[in-house]
Amino acid sequence: MKTKSDSVSNRLTTWLLTLVRIVIGWHFLYEGIAKIIASDWSSAPYLAGSRWIFAPLFNVMADNAAIVGIVDQINIWGMILIGIGLIFGLLTRWASLGGAVMLLFYFVAYPPVPGYMLGVPAEGSYLWVNRNLIELFALSVFIFISPFSHYSLDRLISRWKDEKARIPVGETAADPGKGIGRRDVLRDLISIPAFGAFAYALYRKRKWDSFEERLLAMDGMDANSGATLLKFNYSTLKDLKGEVPKGFIKYRDKDGNPAEFELSRLLMGGNLIGGWAHARDLIYVSKLVKTYHTDEKVLQTLALGEKCGMNAIISNPQMGRVFQKYRHEFKGKIKFISDCGTNLDFQEGIRMSLAADWDALYCQGEITDRFTNPEWDDPKKRTVEERMELIKKGIDEIRANGKPAGIGAHRIEAIKACVDYGIKPDFWVKTCHNYNYWSAQTNQEWNDNKFDFDPEETVRYMGTLPEPWIAFKVLAAGAIKPEVGLKYAFNNGADFVCLGMYDFQIVDDVNIALGAIEGARERTSRPWIV
Repeated sequence: MKTKSDSVSNRLTTWLLTLVRIVIGWHFLYEGIAKIIASDWSSAPYLAGSRWIFAPLFNVMADNAAIVGIVDQINIWGMILIGIGLIFGLLTRWASLGGAVMLLFYFVAYPPVPGYMLGVPAEGSYLWVNRNLIELFALSVFIFISPFSHYSLDRLISRWKDEKARIPVGETAADPGKGIGRRDVLRDLISIPAFGAFAYALYRKRKWDSFEERLLAMDGMDANSGATLLKFNYSTLKDLKGEVPKGFIKYRDKDGNPAEFELSRLLMGGNLIGGWAHARDLIYVSKLVKTYHTDEKVLQTLALGEKCGMNAIISNPQMGRVFQKYRHEFKGKIKFISDCGTNLDFQEGIRMSLAADWDALYCQGEITDRFTNPEWDDPKKRTVEERMELIKKGIDEIRANGKPAGIGAHRIEAIKACVDYGIKPDFWVKTCHNYNYWSAQTNQEWNDNKFDFDPEETVRYMGTLPEPWIAFKVLAAGAIKPEVGLKYAFNNGADFVCLGMYDFQIVDDVNIALGAIEGARERTSRPWIV
């Protein structure tokens, strides 16, 4: 026997189910409309960023423009139709089934599994269970429950059909609404004011967006210079102009056999993502860079760089933890080149880098600069000869482990000292930039503002060396525009360029590098080594 409390509980349950359905429908409908409003929306980046078990399928889909076009339309109109169906409670089971299938695809594309939830912004912390999975299970309920369990047009239509079937043939109901009940009819029509609320909210949102666009279009309005960043546009994968060409560094493997280390002509630099910003006198910049580059942001940046055709990054062995996460959990293919820069201890840097299985190693520029400088006040009181032996020993150790071995430097004198000592690495890593920027005035002392201390001699002497040359600090730590710095480096003999980039700079920098490489194809300053 039903009690009053049971009746109240049933009504509350019915209302709760109705609200859950409407809320999910609202979300679906706006997601679809938002994609239409954003005229440049495409599913391609989302598909390309997938890394879980179905990643190969999604990646193939992303590379086919025709398939992407179909997927885009399915997403847009599927969401709109599912959203309308759920809000009104019309064909609820079919709408719920369609929504559950879409959510399942979203879940397997970006599951909240450690190491895979990358490439999409997350508003919270997830472990296997996320918004997609929650909505999927919620919609699964609506696939199987009776339409009489929640207020909907399906319920109204079903009750109307049942009522019509009870009217004897040849008779009509005096009051069509009486049998069903006016209150029940009004409850089943709750979707109409809900849809009205959605339409009003959408209107208000579009009204604000239109106001914002007009504001940004006003003369003298610079959205990027205000205290509040109104709009920030940057290039995406669809703007990429081509594939970064590759070259090779020749070395010997563990067995002593000749081998080739393939590198993209443009490499990613690790200073920014590692938090080592040359901020000059801007004391907040280093902290800002470290705050921006969370583990997830670093992994996203690496993934974007790889997608743009860069196959390696140069960084410090302290980044080994994040890089291994990218390699083993994210299944990334980027090669990691360690500068072995650990407290001016080349041997310790080698040990750390080998332990983390870095792909290539070299002697950090600061270490080489100091070890080769007779005027350096060595805290350990070692002679120049002893320090040179440490560099040579380190190169031999790297090679013994079957890795390409290099030497870096800021000062061209350090490179000359290594050559004179008979150290022949597999590659060089040398700064390369001009002084055509205001903080590099010739009468200024060094204050974290110059990194190639003799540009003309760098170009001349590096042109005499037979080994491949990776140029770095080509933008003087952000003081030179990429259009200028990349052109200067490639035109003056660099075989590869290492460039520190934020994620929002990557596509533009790659496009600029492609132009610079093409422009230097027939250079005469120094032939391409590889």
